Amino acid sequence: MGVNRFVLNTISYHGSGAIKEIPGEIKRHGLEKAFVCSDPDLVKFGVTSRVTDLLDEAGVAWDLYSEIKPNPTIQNVQDGVRAINESGADCIVAIGGGSSMDTAKAIGVIKENPEFGDVRSLEGVADTKNHATFTIAVPTTAGTAAEVTINYVITDPERVRKFVCVDTNDIPEVAVVDPDMMASMPAGLTAATGMDALTHAIEGYTTKAAWELSDMFHYEAISLISSHLRDAYAEAKAGEPASGREGMALGQYIAGMGFSNVGLGIDHAMAHTLSAHYDTPHGVACAMLLPISMEFNKPVVAERQARIATAMGVDTTGMSTEEAADAAIAAVRRLSEDVSIPKTCRGLVEEDLDQLADDALADACYPGNPREATHEQVKELFRKIMA
Repeated sequence: MGVNRFVLNTISYHGSGAIKEIPGEIKRHGLEKAFVCSDPDLVKFGVTSRVTDLLDEAGVAWDLYSEIKPNPTIQNVQDGVRAINESGADCIVAIGGGSSMDTAKAIGVIKENPEFGDVRSLEGVADTKNHATFTIAVPTTAGTAAEVTINYVITDPERVRKFVCVDTNDIPEVAVVDPDMMASMPAGLTAATGMDALTHAIEGYTTKAAWELSDMFHYEAISLISSHLRDAYAEAKAGEPASGREGMALGQYIAGMGFSNVGLGIDHAMAHTLSAHYDTPHGVACAMLLPISMEFNKPVVAERQARIATAMGVDTTGMSTEEAADAAIAAVRRLSEDVSIPKTCRGLVEEDLDQLADDALADACYPGNPREATHEQVKELFRKIMA
């Protein structure tokens, strides 16, 4: 076995009321002004203010940056870099889903490494010299785990593509995973982000670089998400307080601890492509493709998929490895249906398939896939979600 690297937050806080730790973390590090990155809806619905009110009470100065799109663009990042430089802030507090946290990561990296100001040069594994501006990440969705990963994704509208940046310098020093901050998630977003988290855990468990330490996180994440997503979805639908949210908050974070360090696979490579071309929500794209990509990978990872079935609560007693792997795929399909994930992608047409396959095979997540795919095979996988 070669050398395996593992990167995690310096500190993470978990549980109801964890956001109260934020002002103390800022002061403990001798920082004076926060640059708060959050999306316009969270600002509008008073979610962002739950944190900024704590900053006010503690006498911590802050500026707000909320020009964040659901799929953050190069322009969003460049505007943010300008704004943080003008504000004189010495730390970042990112509040939101993957979009807010990804934007904050890119802003923090470029602030400390201005030579990457074009943003595009950060694609892949960029050779940045300095760690990003001190960042506290507060997720408001249970899915992307951007608060604990060394990846972020930026959209390049000019070239109609999303690009993945992988950089140990971008991980937030502090993650604050407070399920109360996720309480405003509507049912559709609960389902999509939850299935994104399950995809992280399953792809991370079967990726080429998987090993004992990452397996430990991914197996537990699959179990937690499978046990709690239906409840979290039902509660979001009914507008009730969510007993399922705490399990989802933890499950998605644990999945992030794993996949950030070992990579993903073909599902994410294809999902990024769908989001870039058709604006398909990332979690929905991942979920539609999950059973399809598992079927494709089954010939090379059937034993691991058999263990996934067990993690999802399937009784595999008396089943062959093959049957247990099929049971895992069936369990994923059932979970997707139970949280109302669509089976087909709106806008997907045959004449786009060549370009989509090219983009998926060029995506930074593809090399981690346990089975090599031809251009034709990728097109065939896309066909399976065509209306």
